[in-house]
Amino acid sequence: MKAVIYCRVSTKEQVQNLSLPTQRKNCIEYCQRHGIDLDQIFVDEGESAKTALRPAFQKMLRYCRENKGHIGYVVVYALNRFSRNTHDHLVIRGVLAGLGISLRSVTEPIDNSSTGKLMETILAGFAQFDNDVKAERTKAGMKAAMERGRWPYSAPLGYLNNKAPKGQSNIIPDPERAPLIKKAFEFYASGLYTRPQVVKMVHDLGLRTRKGKKVSLQTFEAILRNSLYAGIMQTKILEAPEQGLYEPIIDKALFDRVQAILSGKKHTVTPYQRNHPDFPLRQFVKCGICNRPLTASWSRGRNKKFPYYRCPNQQCKAINVCKQDLEKEFISYLECLTPKTEYVELFKAITLDRWNEMQAQAISISRKLEHNAQELKMRKEKLVDAFIYKQLIDKATYDEQLDKLNEEIAFAEIEAHSAKLEAFDIESALNFAQHLVRNASRLWVEMNLDQRQRFQKVLFPKGLSFSEGKFGTAETCIFFNMLQESTAPESSLASPTGFEPVLLE
Repeated sequence: MKAVIYCRVSTKEQVQNLSLPTQRKNCIEYCQRHGIDLDQIFVDEGESAKTALRPAFQKMLRYCRENKGHIGYVVVYALNRFSRNTHDHLVIRGVLAGLGISLRSVTEPIDNSSTGKLMETILAGFAQFDNDVKAERTKAGMKAAMERGRWPYSAPLGYLNNKAPKGQSNIIPDPERAPLIKKAFEFYASGLYTRPQVVKMVHDLGLRTRKGKKVSLQTFEAILRNSLYAGIMQTKILEAPEQGLYEPIIDKALFDRVQAILSGKKHTVTPYQRNHPDFPLRQFVKCGICNRPLTASWSRGRNKKFPYYRCPNQQCKAINVCKQDLEKEFISYLECLTPKTEYVELFKAITLDRWNEMQAQAISISRKLEHNAQELKMRKEKLVDAFIYKQLIDKATYDEQLDKLNEEIAFAEIEAHSAKLEAFDIESALNFAQHLVRNASRLWVEMNLDQRQRFQKVLFPKGLSFSEGKFGTAETCIFFNMLQESTAPESSLASPTGFEPVLLE
């Protein structure tokens, strides 16, 4: 009968020290002392004994099974190298016994006698007990660390684990990925883009995982829901969220806006994903009877196909309307919209005031930074004068100070340039926006599919309902009133709820 040796360490640090060579040496000497021939040695590096799913351990069991009748012993340095789970230990021990193989420990008195079996069971229990105690201590330590504002786990994408003295380490923003994570939150919070669109945008900007791969949609959604990026730590071991003492990548307000979109509490203007250029109102208009979003398709007639919008609810089927009729009614409905003059003018005045204020602040900051750059240039001139003309400093000092000043001047000029706002005709942009909202129906006809779907959501954040050949009451953007005077039939109009009083019939 021959023996196989199994050695294991649980951390990479143990792999690099003498733990594995010590185990191997003592196991080989044990076989020699007891006259057992050595057949194979199996080693797991950096593997936990809490599970039996270890590569070398599984390979050893398979080898023992394939060589049944030739292998008589599995030798380990200690039982906690074999397993730290009592149930797994006893099950695998039973498997080995079925193969006619005995377990032996170099440092513990176990054998096939009744006393040896009892000792083995007790020692296996102590191995699990020791592991459980370590796990509880680790959990308590992590909880205490988080209560002090430290993140004890691996840093998520966008952060790095900062190596610092024990009790002081924390995560820090990854200078390469953190700005792109922030961009991703800002893009999604705007409500203008879907998750796949945002993923593509930040991927094009250079966002990759630490392995250099593209961020998956599943990972991206986990990022959007992770409050850690806003400086708030939440885990199962904490009774309540804790404020982290590390630099957040985004602020709480931005994180909350993203959560509102994810939960459906905040409406977006992203187009319906299963687009079809023939049906811009699909999934936007709802059935006025069952409130299900309408679907649409081409129906085959006797000689040709006809486009129809219809209710998908098999128990309802209240809506089955020709594309031309529904879209003609929608255009007439848009013609009933007129901007609320007081809102438009107020919005324009506030926007212009805020823009002028930002311009003034930018000019002030830019001037201070330019002044700082000029002072650095004067210091450079004095340094040159002190070296060339007055010979007050040696060349080594001169070169060192000159390099330092050149670097500071370069950064100061970059900051001064960045502080300037780009020239932008804000008044023309606002006038165009007014033109846009005053000509909603004509512009909708001229837009492409993506623009139409976004525009629809801006005008009617909660969509429109349709039944009996007309649109029902709609909650519009606050800039609009519904006119009673219109080319559309009076019966098709209703006062919107919201900022205006509801008219009573």
